[in-house]
Amino acid sequence: MRRRNGMLRLALAACLLALAALTGGCAGGDAHRTVVVLGPWTGPEGAAFEAALARLSDRSGHSYVYKGTRSLRETLVAQLEAGAPPDVAILNSIGELTEYAADGKLRPLSQQAAERGYPPWSPTLTLDGRRRTYWVPLRVNLKSLVWSRRGTPAKAPDWCVGMAAEATSGWPGTDWIEDILLHQAGPDTYTRWATGRLDWKKDPAVRRAFTTWAEILGPRSPESVERSLTMSFEGTPAPEHPSGARRGLLGGSLPGCTHEHQGSFIRYLYPGAVGDALRVEPAARFLHGQAAYKGAYEVSGDMAAVLTDNPAAQELVTLLTSESGRASWSRAAPEQLRPFFPDASDPQPDDPTGQAVASYLTREADTLCFDASDVMPPVLRDAFYRAVLTYFQDPRTGTLDRLLGQLETVRSQIAGTPSGRSGQPRTPDDICAPPGG
Repeated sequence: MRRRNGMLRLALAACLLALAALTGGCAGGDAHRTVVVLGPWTGPEGAAFEAALARLSDRSGHSYVYKGTRSLRETLVAQLEAGAPPDVAILNSIGELTEYAADGKLRPLSQQAAERGYPPWSPTLTLDGRRRTYWVPLRVNLKSLVWSRRGTPAKAPDWCVGMAAEATSGWPGTDWIEDILLHQAGPDTYTRWATGRLDWKKDPAVRRAFTTWAEILGPRSPESVERSLTMSFEGTPAPEHPSGARRGLLGGSLPGCTHEHQGSFIRYLYPGAVGDALRVEPAARFLHGQAAYKGAYEVSGDMAAVLTDNPAAQELVTLLTSESGRASWSRAAPEQLRPFFPDASDPQPDDPTGQAVASYLTREADTLCFDASDVMPPVLRDAFYRAVLTYFQDPRTGTLDRLLGQLETVRSQIAGTPSGRSGQPRTPDDICAPPGG
């Protein structure tokens, strides 16, 4: 009987070895043919991305499962704590990505996957004595833009402001401050501020950016302030369709306003109106900046990072950033949702407004600087969001003194390292670069 059992065990072992040879091993078999992607896109944006993944799946033979959420940071933190991270996460915060890399949560990208890691979206990190790329941009956006109603005078804009964005309320205001500081003080000062090397309270450039914002917006009634603080940056649905799509601030959500400082992604709220009823132009014309910096533009991006050892995850990042992968995504998206990509050779939106924005992004800009609050460690970024909301409500000098003091305290406690842990890498310094790297 013992001999018979031993023969059975030998036969079973041989079968398992044969199966492993066919499938690439137990850990690399069917499980490694499925790639789970966590990202920020829901609704039509999420559907377009899923359609692009389906096309890539046909090409690669792998199965791609996309999970979109508006609570991206909270979802990812919970999954990491549970020991069940997605294979690929798509994030817009360099500060968060730096923390995850320092904690050993990210895998360095393969050389092939890292080839399309253009600056300023993909600064390298030095960890364990090696300088490597940990994320690459999938799509990008231009933030230094102003949208306006055609026929309205540019000299006295009535600014549309919507500050609400659920857990990240306040970021539309930080975009104003960042853009103003970039155009008043230039990319070098902007970089030192964004990467934690500038004193919020003592440096005049920071204070001037806040006060300039208040001057540009002009006097606002308590009712107007409250409306902006509670208004989503996407606006509201039309009253006759309360469960319908949001119509944007210029689409009637804030009657009477004429100009909106907002990134290129906002075009999805104005299908058919842009180029007809609305126009878009560089924000530098409105920010009281210096002529020397009119060619500087603030940008943001959605970057892909790999969190597991699944080799198909690295392959997916390579596919998504390839010219054919970007073309598949562009074809799968409706016109107003076609993404912008970081290189002029990539497919760009082909509507007139999309072409204009793509030209600023890839050709006309002298310097592209990554969104400063998205560069900052999350604890400082979140404090910045809250400070902007408070200052918008009460722009007096004493309020600003107190807020800048609080922000400087947070910055100094972090001491330029993610989460304040000594010995960990600083936030990358190379966050400003010419178009195309």
